[in-house]
Amino acid sequence: MARTRLNPRLIKLNRSHTIEEVARHLRLSREAVRRWVRSGQLQPIDSGRPILLAGATLRAFLAERRAAAKRPTPPGHIYCLKCREPRPPALGMADFTPPPGRGAGNLRALCATCGTVMNRRARWEAVPVILPDVEVRVVEREGRIAERPTPSVNVAFKEHASA
Repeated sequence: MARTRLNPRLIKLNRSHTIEEVARHLRLSREAVRRWVRSGQLQPIDSGRPILLAGATLRAFLAERRAAAKRPTPPGHIYCLKCREPRPPALGMADFTPPPGRGAGNLRALCATCGTVMNRRARWEAVPVILPDVEVRVVEREGRIAERPTPSVNVAFKEHASA
């Protein structure tokens, strides 16, 4: 399975690359790179063999593909993985779990369309900008297993296993 995000910085800018080199650097199949050339999305340096691709052209092509794939989430929405679209939180409510130290916490809300739990990492200072008209409740994070007062009920002890 290929990676979904191709890193344009893996391609050397001032160098020409063969199809095999591009495929190896980006961890793609050679046929995928050939498809880009055949479809006219990527122009080779000349019509000779082996097919050579300019590093600057290739890097610009990959950066353009990456920019076209981005889907910015508007304010008041969180991306729903099930719907594959940004959706507003159901009932205008969300929960924020602060991080144990400094950094980003976790925003959780239900999708208004399908009811799936949506998650987004964010700093507390950015929450009013991300969800401006949404009631956000701060929820304490669950402790680690060792910090919980009661042990898990899913534990199989040796004395119960022999019975």
